[in-house]
Amino acid sequence: MNGLLITNKDQVAREQMAAIFQQDDYQVETADSVINSLQGILDKSIQVVVLGGLFDESQIAKFVPLLKKCNRNLSIILVSDEMPLDLLRRIRKEGIFYHALKPVEGESWDEIRQVVKCAFENYQARQNAGHKLFKKSVPLQNTVDGLTSLG
Repeated sequence: MNGLLITNKDQVAREQMAAIFQQDDYQVETADSVINSLQGILDKSIQVVVLGGLFDESQIAKFVPLLKKCNRNLSIILVSDEMPLDLLRRIRKEGIFYHALKPVEGESWDEIRQVVKCAFENYQARQNAGHKLFKKSVPLQNTVDGLTSLG
């Protein structure tokens, strides 16, 4: 399941983005803030978050690391108007997947659609890498198993 959360305080913008991504066969949830959908992030039914709207500089810089602590593989896509470069650098260090400028009227959402698709692929790759890590056999355990089978 590809769970996508779209957050934006602007209801019209939320609904517009939701309509775009529902065409792409994602399980789309919308909210005016991520806090209202935090359970989906914690239980990993949400893999990608699209944050849109205006951001308070101090809040977004603290918020991104908090989301990453809830789910370290979560892909966060920031869609905004202009943003101070130093803030953008800080958020990138915290682990956002992508920053896109909000398309102006008449522009296509293709870039953001491609980014969301890539974010889901990246999420799956990170999940699979984590599963492979834990499935590796332990050499000592193999030795013990081998010795007990001899006896």
